[in-house]
Amino acid sequence: MRIRRRGGDTRRIEFVEFVEQRSTALFRTAYVLTGSQEAAEDLLQEALEKACRHWNRVAVADSPEAYVRRIVVNLANDRWRRLRRSGERTDLADHADPRDPYRAVELRDELVQALHALPIGMRTVVVLHYLHDMGDRQIAEILRISPGAVRSQLARGLAKLRTAVPRYEPPPPAPDDGRPAPLPQLEGA
Repeated sequence: MRIRRRGGDTRRIEFVEFVEQRSTALFRTAYVLTGSQEAAEDLLQEALEKACRHWNRVAVADSPEAYVRRIVVNLANDRWRRLRRSGERTDLADHADPRDPYRAVELRDELVQALHALPIGMRTVVVLHYLHDMGDRQIAEILRISPGAVRSQLARGLAKLRTAVPRYEPPPPAPDDGRPAPLPQLEGA
């Protein structure tokens, strides 16, 4: 005997499959936009809740993932505006010695913090372009702005990131004899 599923059960299964397949990518977007694991988890949960409530509409969209990503972006924008009004701010980390072999780890943190210092629109454009490898037209559609505005926001955002985060110089390789490589001499030292 074959059990027939009701339409609601099919939609529920589709939603569960969507969450299983796409929640990691959506979480990355939320994390980069918020800078906090806890905030990203809350943001993703709220976005998925909204998507679940309206899954019949989301499921028939051209791209359900793009639809839910737009919800994530809107929620992140709302969160950023609330934090901005409340006066809460995150400061950039102190810049460490670029010869430090652990500098790459610190650089990632600095980059994320510098990204969060960008205005939310600029940050969203940078995240969608580099994290999701989206083109100007795709980003323009999601954010409902012109492709020219996307290019402008991207260029300005990258310029701000370049000034906020120093260029990473990897440490020199160790010599073959097992001794640590000497540190390069600083001018005037």
